Amino acid sequence: MPDRLSARQVLALVADPGTFRELPDPPGESQPDGPLGWQGYDASRARAADRTGERESVVCGTADVRGTRAVLIAFEFGFLGGSLGRRTGDRLEAAYRHAREHRLPVVPLTATGGSRMQEGMLALTQLQRVARESARTREAGLAQIAVVRDPTTGGGWATLGAGADVILALPDAQVGFAGSRVRPPGADPAAYTAEAQVAAGSADAVVPPRELRDTLGRWLRLLSRAAAGRPGEPAPVPAALGAGGLPTTGMDAVRRARDAGRPRAHAYLDAYFDHRAAIAGDRCGGSDPDGMLCGFGERDGRTVAYAAQTGTATRPAGYRTAARLIRLADRLGIPVLTLVDTPGAANDAEAERQGVGAAIAEVFGAVAAARVPVTTLVIGEGGSGGALALAAPGNTWIAPDGYFSVIAPELAAAILKRPPEEVAATAGQLRIRPQDLVELGVVRGIAGHPRPGLSAPRPPG
Repeated sequence: MPDRLSARQVLALVADPGTFRELPDPPGESQPDGPLGWQGYDASRARAADRTGERESVVCGTADVRGTRAVLIAFEFGFLGGSLGRRTGDRLEAAYRHAREHRLPVVPLTATGGSRMQEGMLALTQLQRVARESARTREAGLAQIAVVRDPTTGGGWATLGAGADVILALPDAQVGFAGSRVRPPGADPAAYTAEAQVAAGSADAVVPPRELRDTLGRWLRLLSRAAAGRPGEPAPVPAALGAGGLPTTGMDAVRRARDAGRPRAHAYLDAYFDHRAAIAGDRCGGSDPDGMLCGFGERDGRTVAYAAQTGTATRPAGYRTAARLIRLADRLGIPVLTLVDTPGAANDAEAERQGVGAAIAEVFGAVAAARVPVTTLVIGEGGSGGALALAAPGNTWIAPDGYFSVIAPELAAAILKRPPEEVAATAGQLRIRPQDLVELGVVRGIAGHPRPGLSAPRPPG
């Protein structure tokens, strides 16, 4: 078990020195031994207050984190296990309201065992209050970034933790809906850790305490600045990094896109952004770290969201992560860049069991519904609907060593019952070269090759 930080210790860990200002305690009525008259409850609270120096299980206030102001909600596990009661709910509600009134992001620093038994169902219903305040804060276009500490279980994980836009976790923290005393006999404790939640796509990253302020500050800066004074302006098209000349035949376009040596998503993202931070996982139990890169980056002092395929067959979790990214960017007013590069969606039996069709539909829907501008560059293979889902209608561009096709030419030939020697001719008939796609109106232009009468993509820098 890792060392447990008190509420004040974790606040000191993340807040810039001298900037924390505690919010006033909201008014509330007190009843002897609480709303249920639970004998000894007052004495338990008094002992918890003496032991921790706190009046409740949460400390709420505002502070700068690497220069970005935020509302911080720090749980004190030493106060009745960081449990939520009615007075906790009062404090949480007041903190969220303050965030909306002052247009500040919210950072829950959770360490809680769940709802307070001595207050019965009245304690459990505080989760509904928290969910309502969180939803209103989302509707206001404000970011919520959770830091889950040891332990974060029960309703605290299921609302303040797992409900956040970005979830960071301290190493080896107990994290899960089931606390240690209510798990099934023989349950593997490794499944209830921060590391397991990241692997399952339910949290974004494990962050060592010494790096927490920098990491949290970077996320707050990225998600709080939105379009940096340029709302509605699309993300600029990345410069093409690979071969500059255009392919002569359809099969030549395919060979170039499949060349193992051509630049992939990592190279494009490194060249495009000054720095970036990744989100991970679809929040449904899956992740596709090898097939889809998603996150937010800074470019020319402006935040841009990105979803980038890596040249492999994209898994269902990758599509769901991209849909999550696009919806979050849309809510925060952040433009989106997508990089298309896949031979197609994963089509094995496991992908079908994981709902690949529904996952692709999520991305189509997220792109179609986005109110922020989406910019797309095809940097390699554009294989069928699994590639098209990420493409922005009316603002898709292509690199000279990319192609876009309704289906791979080999598969098209097979469906048409053509022999292998006709694959190259089929590729030509599909008209999948960059110049063909411009002529057909499928893409706006070729990166690095301005089209007459059409504005060239803005180069980086």
